[in-house]
Amino acid sequence: MDNRNDTHHRWLPTRRAFCGGLSAGLSGIALSSALLDHANADDTHPLPSGDPHFPPKAKSVIWMFMRGGVSHMESFDPKPMLTKYAGKTIGETPWNDVQNPDRLKKVRVVVVNDANGQQRNEIFPLQVAFKKRGQCGMDVSDWFPHLGDCADDIAVVRSMWTTDDNHGAQVQFHSGRHMLDARVPTIGAWINFGLRSLNDGLPQFINMGPRYFDVRDGHYLGPAHDAVPLTVDPNNPLPFAKPELDLTSAEQLAEFKLISQLNDINRKAYPRDDRMIARTKSYQLAYKMQKTIPEVVRFSDESPKTHEMYGLDDKTTQPFGQQLLAARRLVERGVRFVQIMHGEGAAGAWDAHSGLKANHSKLAGQVDKPISGLLKDLKQRGLLQETIVVFATEFGRTPGSQQADGRDHHPFGFSIWMAGGGIRGGVVHGATDELGFHAVENPHYVTDVHATIMQLLGLDARRLERPGHKRLEIDYGKPIHEIMA
Repeated sequence: MDNRNDTHHRWLPTRRAFCGGLSAGLSGIALSSALLDHANADDTHPLPSGDPHFPPKAKSVIWMFMRGGVSHMESFDPKPMLTKYAGKTIGETPWNDVQNPDRLKKVRVVVVNDANGQQRNEIFPLQVAFKKRGQCGMDVSDWFPHLGDCADDIAVVRSMWTTDDNHGAQVQFHSGRHMLDARVPTIGAWINFGLRSLNDGLPQFINMGPRYFDVRDGHYLGPAHDAVPLTVDPNNPLPFAKPELDLTSAEQLAEFKLISQLNDINRKAYPRDDRMIARTKSYQLAYKMQKTIPEVVRFSDESPKTHEMYGLDDKTTQPFGQQLLAARRLVERGVRFVQIMHGEGAAGAWDAHSGLKANHSKLAGQVDKPISGLLKDLKQRGLLQETIVVFATEFGRTPGSQQADGRDHHPFGFSIWMAGGGIRGGVVHGATDELGFHAVENPHYVTDVHATIMQLLGLDARRLERPGHKRLEIDYGKPIHEIMA
């Protein structure tokens, strides 16, 4: 067809310019290499079919990660002995064996003699009171009163541990591997890899909020399995999503049709070129997302009651509340894994080496009501039974003080909680010792959380291995059956 007399011809870039412009945008950062796994498949390790390996109890995950290290003993694991022995050294308590060198060996130090991640000996008292919450009588700190109202819906695991005493533990919590190891796929990437999409107009894996320093997720699975970044801003919800040129919808559609026609020619010439198929699908998804994503963050069709539930009417809770409301709208539309990071800064805002009381009370105030609103909203819509909700952090804080009124990093024992699809509510599982130092009852390495999620989604992680990338036994973890319904 001769377009030389077409009035729109001057707006149509060359194929190379179009592909370059799109690759510089959304597809370039998240989608341009989508599905390249097909090029690496073999008969021994076939690509996943996209179907669960066994009947699932959940469809989606909302993963909330508090960057910096939430104090477990001032959130979900109260330790009154810290107040009783305040000002004394750990050696002066009945639990002086907690610092036995043999019990500290599991930590792999990245920076020797770093100022942080050290043993802190002088006991620091609790900085907040606790109350029994819900019919289950779960102990929840007064910094989380709204979440306490949901105690009967959550399962707290008080016996988590990890091996990194610095903030590389954020990478470790998501991937299972220490900073000194090679980068490997994160839990979100594995789920994206293992399960088919429930909505072809949206990505399966989305990230909101400040990422830790490793901004990739797919690693050897390929960039197709990285999280797509989403900003909850109705004016610009998807960074780099707009076309490079000022085009109308009709003009942009004409471009996509042209590229599709050119790709069809190449497919006929090279029928086994999976990379071409992958890129075509990525462009198609990018085009669809320009319509679907703005609709997701358009909150005007939500009721005033819903706005209040998520704290959108309060500047303190509004930012996180908007992200969680967007998360609910995303899983409602079929997104598999929504990852929400809270806590700005290189280390993360929850990193309370000093001023812990002021720090944690402020940050808890930002997330407490929105999280409660999310759980209640999912429940009233019938979505909680098919959505796994996770509240996690990279490690806890030390029983001892740092700089008088703060706590240092603590990988030996800390808490997370889960709720939703397949999780038993009102459950407290595992325990740390009386000082909150070591996970002593039913200890769980971070990949046990991954294994629990995989189990509930109907995935067998051992059937997702890729050629040339041997996984360690600890990578798989073990499901925490005690918190599963």
